[in-house]
Amino acid sequence: MENRAWRVYGRVQGVFFRASARQEALRLGLDGYARNLPDGSVEVAARGEAAALDALAQWLRDGPQHARVSALEPVTPPSRIDEGFDTL
Repeated sequence: MENRAWRVYGRVQGVFFRASARQEALRLGLDGYARNLPDGSVEVAARGEAAALDALAQWLRDGPQHARVSALEPVTPPSRIDEGFDTL
């Protein structure tokens, strides 16, 4: 198990990005969270197997139907990620 985190830029707030990321993460068996940041980006952190984390990162590059992702930036993940997947 490993922890990873990303910041997602573009039109990613107000388009169900966090809820869709939660659904995808749960489908992949990941724990973590997605939260809106004041600059209009979304932070996503997840814990799980490397292949599932890779799949989530690939999904984040496109996001849900109405999102327009302009950049996906890996960031330092939190040292602890709780069980389940929250939208904050």
